[in-house]
Amino acid sequence: MKASRWRMKLFTGNANPCLAKEIAEYLGISIGNANVSRFSDGEISVAIDESVRGVDVFVVQPSCSPGNENLMELLIMIDAFRRASASRINAVIPYYGYARQDRKSRARDPITAKLVANLIVEAGANRIVAVDLHATQIQGFFDIPVDHLPGVPTLAEYFKGKGLDGEAVVLSPDVGGVTRARDLAAKLGAPLAIVDKRRPEPNISEVMHVIGDVSGKSVIVVDDIIDTAGTVCQAAEVMMQKGAKEVYAACTHPVFSGPAIERLSRAPIKEIVVTNTIPLENEKHLPNIKVLSIAPLIGEAILRIHEDLSVSKLFEP
Repeated sequence: MKASRWRMKLFTGNANPCLAKEIAEYLGISIGNANVSRFSDGEISVAIDESVRGVDVFVVQPSCSPGNENLMELLIMIDAFRRASASRINAVIPYYGYARQDRKSRARDPITAKLVANLIVEAGANRIVAVDLHATQIQGFFDIPVDHLPGVPTLAEYFKGKGLDGEAVVLSPDVGGVTRARDLAAKLGAPLAIVDKRRPEPNISEVMHVIGDVSGKSVIVVDDIIDTAGTVCQAAEVMMQKGAKEVYAACTHPVFSGPAIERLSRAPIKEIVVTNTIPLENEKHLPNIKVLSIAPLIGEAILRIHEDLSVSKLFEP
């Protein structure tokens, strides 16, 4: 399938231009001419240097760190496209920041994931393309269509290529991630295990029980995000204590904040498999980190959206 190139244009902010370039190469088009810079006082300057009138615009901009900067870039770019009379503005957000603030867990908490959704819609976006939202209900925070792309198929293909299908146990590091882990386990034909833990405060977790047999097995610990890496490293240590042969860690979004790299470098993890929804700085490229490209998945979704075809067909067996 080839895009009708003169009717579709792809733009990028500064959050992940390398991913945008890969998507453009998949689509067979060039990245649109836009200059996203800063004024001398630090305010964001956006200049769209080509016509987008009547065009189906896709703007690639994850709201990864620095999240507030990248989010503002996205909002201002959307506003610029709207005022330039683009026919449709599709915000491609490979990593949706603030997604973990999706509900009130105590009195007077904000629901920031909903606030961000409101801002994006108000700026002028007509459609959202996101990868592995932390909570699937975030789709309902938007009053516009949301195409939610799972990262599991990309991870599953990699592990199949390593011959781990049917030879591994897929571990969910908490009860909330069971659906994702079950999906990966089904694709690999592998059994499922679950860690039952409690989290006394943010970014601190305690392992309570392991449900499932991991003895002598290759264990794949899968999550949507690795942030400070406390959960995945703790899970890996417990798996080795339970007699696992080896442990792999897999996630879609390598946030890797705070002590993450130090923890991962010391953890008994054979390989850390992530995607490029978030760019990794050189100092975060540990020898055992494998980065998979999510560009083909996003590129195919963009083609289908542009041609008004089903996106869900991408994930049917």
